[in-house]
Amino acid sequence: MSKFQFPESIQSRPVYGTLAPRPGKGHLMIADAEGAEALLDLAAQDAGLMTKAHVIYIPKGTDFADRLRALNPAQFHEGPSYEASVPRIRRVLSDAHMGLQVYLAGTEGLMGQAMNEATAAGIPHTAIQTEHRGSVARRMQCVHCKGITEDVMTDPFTCSHCGLNLFVRDHYSRRIAAFQGVCIDAEDPGNVPAAVRLYS
Repeated sequence: MSKFQFPESIQSRPVYGTLAPRPGKGHLMIADAEGAEALLDLAAQDAGLMTKAHVIYIPKGTDFADRLRALNPAQFHEGPSYEASVPRIRRVLSDAHMGLQVYLAGTEGLMGQAMNEATAAGIPHTAIQTEHRGSVARRMQCVHCKGITEDVMTDPFTCSHCGLNLFVRDHYSRRIAAFQGVCIDAEDPGNVPAAVRLYS
């Protein structure tokens, strides 16, 4: 099952909805992995939406690309990673006209980073929808060295930059599209609890 109901948390933690068709001059759809399922569900609600859609998809080892292509979007791009797709996302946003609707689906890391690109380009929050699908892995920033570790699945985890043992917090920074990790054994070095899987 690719849908996950996140437990209630602090106010800064993002809350995701369900994608729904909206009228607009253009539709930018960005998804990774199982996020494709949300786009397929969206197209099932309004097949005509795809005639004006630019779909940017990062498979991350899944096999939804052919099903997305079969929807016949106006433009379809399959990228090897989010980072590799950023220039294309920026170009689409810079060429966008008023009324563009943005649909983001998949992992929290993808949605947060893509939302930053959209808002930086002047797209209002009211024109951006998000739907979480797939992995619950987090994009984490170490508050000590500021390094970003992608796809964190355990708490605590070891910072991939400075090696500190970090507590996975629900505090989320929209500015950097990442959750915050704080040293768990600062006062008692080496006293680190066994790692547990997030949401297990």
